[in-house]
Formats: sequence, C-alpha cells, structure tokens
Amino acid sequence: MLGATGAVGQKFIRLLDNHPWFSVKALGASKRSAGKKYTKATHWIEKTELPSNAAKLTVQECEPPNFKGVDFVFSGLDSSVAGDIEQDFAEAGIPVISNAKNYRMHEQVPLLVPEVNPDHADLIKKQSFDPNGNGWIVTNPNCVSVPLSMSLRPLHDAFGIDSLVVTSMQSVSGAGYPGVSSMDIVANVVPFIGGEESKVQTEATKVLGTLSDDSVSFNDFTIQATAVRVPTIEGHLLSVSVKLKSTPSSIKEAEEAFTDWQNPIADFDLPSSPANPVRLYKEDRYPQPRLHADREDGMQTAVGRLRKGTVMDLGYVTMAHNTIRGAAGGAILNAELLAAKGYIS
Repeated sequence: MLGATGAVGQKFIRLLDNHPWFSVKALGASKRSAGKKYTKATHWIEKTELPSNAAKLTVQECEPPNFKGVDFVFSGLDSSVAGDIEQDFAEAGIPVISNAKNYRMHEQVPLLVPEVNPDHADLIKKQSFDPNGNGWIVTNPNCVSVPLSMSLRPLHDAFGIDSLVVTSMQSVSGAGYPGVSSMDIVANVVPFIGGEESKVQTEATKVLGTLSDDSVSFNDFTIQATAVRVPTIEGHLLSVSVKLKSTPSSIKEAEEAFTDWQNPIADFDLPSSPANPVRLYKEDRYPQPRLHADREDGMQTAVGRLRKGTVMDLGYVTMAHNTIRGAAGGAILNAELLAAKGYIS
C-alpha cells in the first residue's frame, strides 16, 4: 500500500482487513514516516480500530526495492508525488492500481469502473512501462466521475447520451484530512473546488468510450460541470440533467433503463461487488448521503428523483460514497476484476 498514512490509504487498509483474496504485506509513505511501525506513523481516523496486521508493519519509503515479493501495489498517493513513484513501480515490474489522477488520461492506462467498462482492462496489454509486461498501471476515476458514469451507463445503453449538465455537492471527506477549514464549511456552502470540474467534464467520456486496438475513443457527449463543497461528511450527491440521443416515450421507460440494466461483471462473483450496483429510488426524498452512502458496504450507486426535464430530456440525482465507491473501494474492486481476468496472479 503506497500512501498508507493518508486518509485514502487508511480507507484501503480498513477495507482490506480480512479481505478473502488480498492481504496487506508492505506499507509505503514519505521519508518522515519511513522506519516507524504503522501504528506510530499514522494518525488513524477510520471509525474502526486499526487492523492489528497493519499496525505492526514497518512503513517503508515508496521505492520498488522495498516492495519485493508483493503481487501488486495499491496507490493512495497524493497526485503531487504519484506520477514518478507509480511509474517507477510499473517499470520495476510491479503492477499499480491507483486512486491518483496522474495516469487517468494516459492512452494505454484503463480508467476503470468494472460495472461500466470492464473490457477497458485489456489496455494493460498495450502498456510499455515494463518490457516484460509484468508492470502496468490501472486507475479509477474521480469520486464524482464514478457515480456519474455508473448512472449514465444504463441511459447510454438504452438511449445514447448527447450532453449533460451536472452539479456535484461534495462532502468534506473528499478534501482529505484535515480537509476544509471549519470556518469555511460550517453552516456554509463553498461554490468552487479547485481542479474538480475539469476532471468531471473529461473522465466520464473516457469511461463510457469505446476500446480500440491500443487506446480508448472517448465518447462524444459534452459535460458542463459545477463542483460545490457542502457540510456533509461522506457521500457525494449529484444533480444531473441529460439530453439523450433518443427520447424515452415515458418516465416508465426511463425507469426501466435502470431496473432492467444488467451488471456485466455479475458472473465474476467479486467480493466487493454490490448485488445491486445501481439502485433506483422512487421516493422523492431519496437518495440522501446520511441514509444511503453506506448501502452495500458503501459500494452502491443510488439514483433518484428521475423525472422528465423541461430543458433537457431527463433530470435525476445520483449519489455514492466518495471515499469507498469513489476511491479505495472502487480500486479494490478493480483489483478483484483484474485478478479474475488473470492480470494478477
């Protein structure tokens, strides 16, 4: 685990505790933490106790020689350092499954959401980080792009997407730890999050793109995004208005696009895969972060308030747990899919 002492790294460690397929064997962090037992190196902020197997591990610097013998690494590194470190690991023949943004737009790196674009995993075969083909990089999208692409997949399959407008109401945990100043966010809303809108406007078009021989052809729909910080703890709520390429004859037909949609990875029986990845709520007040972010161990994407639009064809809200489904949990599900496909042995 790279970036093990940070908020995302801690989430990885909690979710991997007693995982049926994977076990944590080595932890990496900055020089400041290297050489310390994990229990001394980290300020543990998860709701559960620090797992005993991780607590006794000695933190190493994030250098490939310190991780000999591992099958792959998860990266929860900050983007300011992730690029070079992840490349070093891939070039050393150690696969990297990353939560960082640095390689999301790389032509041969999958931007993977298993229920949306599992075929994009085959881009691994086209990567050239390691001449022996053992080292590669796979990324998961931004914590808003995950529920956005999950909610768009059924609509895209049924009607095609022309364009959309999305406003993301993002919880404070999305800013990491210690995060947003209390003076900025208590009883307040901050109508700008630096760097977020550009990622949202790009990533879903890659996730919903078409795999070609050696890259992904991005989907041609356009996205206008606004990112807002709100005083909730976990769970990003999105308001989406979408113009479709073909218009559903009724709201019932639009609802059926969600309820009839088939999960393409259901047969893999992956440990972190939710039984119902996209759930449509018909109650007007649902979904809500406090009530629904933890559904299916934080891995479900919720959709609600599906209605006919007045400017666009449809309006709806969608929500997912940003640090589980949109970060560590999503990356773990990526690893499970890659293991099931034989990329991790």
